[in-house]
Amino acid sequence: IKADTLEHSTAGSLDTQYVVQGSAKAWMHMPNGGAGTISISDSLNTSSIADGGTGIYTPSWTNSMSNATYEASLATQRGASFADHPTLNSMATGSMQMAQSNASAYVNSAMYVASIHGDLA
Repeated sequence: IKADTLEHSTAGSLDTQYVVQGSAKAWMHMPNGGAGTISISDSLNTSSIADGGTGIYTPSWTNSMSNATYEASLATQRGASFADHPTLNSMATGSMQMAQSNASAYVNSAMYVASIHGDLA
């Protein structure tokens, strides 16, 4: 099916470019980081995740992004301290490195979630 616009019976039409550009190109839900073993429980366009040590994880994309300037939204389950927060350490076309940290060190989280927006290669 090829379509340049989508039309709803009562709400009008929408250029398909808005749908393509606005959709997440990858997302993931990763539980059990607090236990030290991360896994991907559900995802889109996420092929694997590498454990980089306490609180540091690198998900890889099944289909790479066209460049490393995509948008990444991260969230983690709050740890023992309100100072714990998700961090984005690096971005590449085929992966990114994310972590949970506080003021002085990386810390594990019981859950990580992320969504990626940008252009696929």
